[in-house]
Amino acid sequence: MKKRIIYCIIIIITIALGLFVRVKRQWFPDIVNLYLGDILYAFMMYYIISFITIEKVIRYRAILALAVCFCIEFLQLYQAGWINSIRGTLPGRLVLGSGFLWSDLLAYTIGVTVAFIFEKFMLFKPTTAR
Repeated sequence: MKKRIIYCIIIIITIALGLFVRVKRQWFPDIVNLYLGDILYAFMMYYIISFITIEKVIRYRAILALAVCFCIEFLQLYQAGWINSIRGTLPGRLVLGSGFLWSDLLAYTIGVTVAFIFEKFMLFKPTTAR
């Protein structure tokens, strides 16, 4: 239960940070604007997957999060009217994206890798008895 609460807090903070970056684009250099949102999206996806599949090993959760991000990106190649109307809304655009970019796959890989490393080496470090 404690891990799920921590995952939920991380998800909420990541969403807030992602929305802040989206709104305050003028504060960041262009390179940050291109990739930071996608990196944060993948970071958040890792913790959503971790929240849902908490009993799975960390490597499984990372691979699943990356697969979900890649599937959503490749789904952007599908341009049917019904899905484009969903993408025309703000929530639809935030969740499904609007256009396929190969560079997004790299950003997703970075985001999931950072989340994986953060959890493995920093988030739940075993405590030593004194």
